[in-house]
Amino acid sequence: MSPQDFAVNFFVALFALIDPIGNVPLFAAATSGTKSRDARLIAFYIALFVLFFLTFFYFSGLSLLAFFGISLPAFRIAGGIILFLLGLDMARDDFVTTFAGAGETVEGEGRAHARRRFERMIVPFAMPLLIGPGAISTVVIYAASAKEFGLAGAAIGVAVIAAVSLSVMLSFWASPLITRLLGKIGLTIVVRVLGLILCAMAVQFVLAGVADSTHDIILKKASAPYQDGR
Repeated sequence: MSPQDFAVNFFVALFALIDPIGNVPLFAAATSGTKSRDARLIAFYIALFVLFFLTFFYFSGLSLLAFFGISLPAFRIAGGIILFLLGLDMARDDFVTTFAGAGETVEGEGRAHARRRFERMIVPFAMPLLIGPGAISTVVIYAASAKEFGLAGAAIGVAVIAAVSLSVMLSFWASPLITRLLGKIGLTIVVRVLGLILCAMAVQFVLAGVADSTHDIILKKASAPYQDGR
């Protein structure tokens, strides 16, 4: 694999897993009632978090999880549980209220408001919704593949992560347009449907984690569906 192929493959895989465009309605719901400038700051903070967190895992890899004695299956199960709780809130309750109170006490103070909202959105919005076990494991796997390119491989990996982080910020900056197109009712419908999908994704994370850590307890076609092309 050439460095160019490595960069393209890494970007496509990471972009698909983080799915910044698909998460635009969630960001719009989470920042509902926030001034446009503050929402852009929140998007900037989230993009920085994605950049630094994934870069950290790109260089530390499995050694950090090994230091704490945590396996990827265990991390996948924990992420699935957190994601399931988020999906429940979205599917059966007003998801906007989960984040709406974060900045009310600092209204009129743009950066403070944005920081408070961002602190409320780190878990579970930024992680594991954006940065889940799949994204982390993908970064670790590609970091291992980049070793054959030496220092250039490290630079390519960081550049790819930066490009994906930039796409997250730009996608979230477009959320006002999405909000105007959908309207309040449409946004509520989209968020609740996505909540159901997130619950299913969370169950899939748990199934995959259990399958990876046990022997024949979970059927392979249940833990990793569609991998055979069907």
